[in-house]
Amino acid sequence: MTHCELLKHKRGHTYKQWLTAIIANLTLFTYGNQVGWVSPATKVLKSNQSPYGRISDYEISWVASSMCLAAVFGTLVFTYIVDRYGRKVGVVAIAALQALSWIIKIFSSDIYGLLLARIICGIPAGGCFNVIPIYVKEISQDDIRGSLGILLILLQNIGILAMYAMGAYVEFKHVMWIGLTVPVVALLLMLKAPESPAFLVNKEKYEEAANAVAFLRGLDMSDKLVQNEINQMKNEDIYYKSLPDISFMSILKNTAWCRGFLVILLTFTIAASNGNFVIVTYASTILSSSGVTVSPELQTLSFPVVMILASIFSMTVVEKVGRKIILATTYLITVLALLCLATTLLVKEYGGNLPSWLPVVAIIFSLGCYAAGVSPIPYISMSEMFNFQNRAKVTGFVVTYAWFMSFFSVVTFGPIYEVIGPYLTFYCFAGLNLLGFIVTLVLLPETKGKSVEEIEMMLRGGTK
Repeated sequence: MTHCELLKHKRGHTYKQWLTAIIANLTLFTYGNQVGWVSPATKVLKSNQSPYGRISDYEISWVASSMCLAAVFGTLVFTYIVDRYGRKVGVVAIAALQALSWIIKIFSSDIYGLLLARIICGIPAGGCFNVIPIYVKEISQDDIRGSLGILLILLQNIGILAMYAMGAYVEFKHVMWIGLTVPVVALLLMLKAPESPAFLVNKEKYEEAANAVAFLRGLDMSDKLVQNEINQMKNEDIYYKSLPDISFMSILKNTAWCRGFLVILLTFTIAASNGNFVIVTYASTILSSSGVTVSPELQTLSFPVVMILASIFSMTVVEKVGRKIILATTYLITVLALLCLATTLLVKEYGGNLPSWLPVVAIIFSLGCYAAGVSPIPYISMSEMFNFQNRAKVTGFVVTYAWFMSFFSVVTFGPIYEVIGPYLTFYCFAGLNLLGFIVTLVLLPETKGKSVEEIEMMLRGGTK
């Protein structure tokens, strides 16, 4: 009887898995707070009321971008931590650094303290997209791991929305004190959370691993389901420990691992440069170019709301329709939305007029698809495609690469926008999403409800 078949017996419960996953993903809520903080804070930072002294546009650009640059380093640090000290330790370290960044921000009085705070919050930002998908995957059973995986983007978007709302209506210093409470709460709650059973088995702490599985599944340690799951983990661990030490060279030499790695790398390349991260960053410029005037409050609050609703919708269907269908569908809708936006920009460029709501609707559909599929599904698929021995190494490399791609797309958007014009830029983005649609259908395996062994067999045999 396979692990997936065992889980079909509806003994026990799943609420502790949900609760533990939500607690771990509070770090993503704080990440969303940190990402969203710059937008409402800019007005204060540039004024005489700034607690750091009046800050120039150039300095604000460094405040905004320093987090992305630090995240690249953070990804490498947390790749080492989760393999050496454990997944739970990684989550606790993320929350601790996030709390430290808020503390420095609250008590700093100059631009250098603010930049230090942003760098420190960037280090755990890199860890968020490395550690959290691994931890959530390893504590969840197969039939709910997709839904739990969507929490990554859902909590991030809720964090952005919360920061936009607080920035508009709450006093500057109070916002940061409120922000500090979330990682502190997450840190305290994670101290009581279980370690990943797979990590415990790897360290030969079998009793602790069985206790963690029993706690998460709502079963007794002596239950046959718990014992079978631990035995399967032991067998996998014994097999992988019998292999030579895992390096990137050994990953590339293994047919299934190499194919999975290259498919995931291509998937992340397209997802990171598909245009939506740029839309979030340059929404005002894009809307102005299309002839739309939107109040800052409406612009900053409406987009995260749409992304949250899209994340919730994706969470409800991901275990029913699968990862591949959701990703392919969201790519296809994004193609149509960006073609609509590009055409609107083209018509305006040549003096024509289209309804003013059209580009707004196009952006809403594009961002909704980004939140529902393009952003979360690659992380879910990546966490499911690789085994315990190579998961952290692959995830660390790919997430580091994704941060570089996101940073590169934002940095190059302005010059490209100026050289080839707005409508050609978004026609190119539409083309990238069409490529993403094709890659998803042709290359990406469906991982819903499948064990790592089944997925590796699919990759080795080339079936989907």
